Amino acid sequence: MDIGTLGGLIGGFVLILGSMVISGASLGLYVDPGSAIMVIGGSFCALMVSNPLQRVLGIMNYLNHALRVKDYGKEKLISTMVSFSEQARREGLLALEDSLDELDDKFMEKGLRLVVDGTDPSLIKNILYNELNQLEARHSDGIKLFEDWGAYAPAFGMIGTLQGLIAMMANLGDQSAIGKGMALALITTFYGAILANLVLLP
Repeated sequence: MDIGTLGGLIGGFVLILGSMVISGASLGLYVDPGSAIMVIGGSFCALMVSNPLQRVLGIMNYLNHALRVKDYGKEKLISTMVSFSEQARREGLLALEDSLDELDDKFMEKGLRLVVDGTDPSLIKNILYNELNQLEARHSDGIKLFEDWGAYAPAFGMIGTLQGLIAMMANLGDQSAIGKGMALALITTFYGAILANLVLLP
């Protein structure tokens, strides 16, 4: 797991909670299940409307990619390529075939198999670039999913605020309920802003 991502999330929530405590407000004031349902559930449903269902259902897979930053070991990769180059120069390209099964990198293995098979270099380049473009397109789909959700969360926070204000205005006769109603109305915007700016968009 990427330590920076995990540390940023935990640190962000700790600082937000810490600022609440320092301000002297009760943490219970910031807890409202109805507002959480409105922001999280409502924005997720909007996400389902704006994206293909299959992509939305695969959100955990995208999340896994975001949290786990793979170390490709550039130095080791360069060393392996140099080693293959020297072996090919000494023994010929066909000698590489026995070493390909030892590779962990499927992309490199595919490219080198094409080389061993005697495929034209320009065709190899086109095949590998095409594969990279497909990979980038899949990553772009995942990025768009979180960007969309990050845009909808604050919007549903505002919807919840309007909902709370309507309920408050309907009970203006009860003066004691106005302050409490206003606080609850603003909590949805608070939840939406945190969800978008601390979790989804980053």
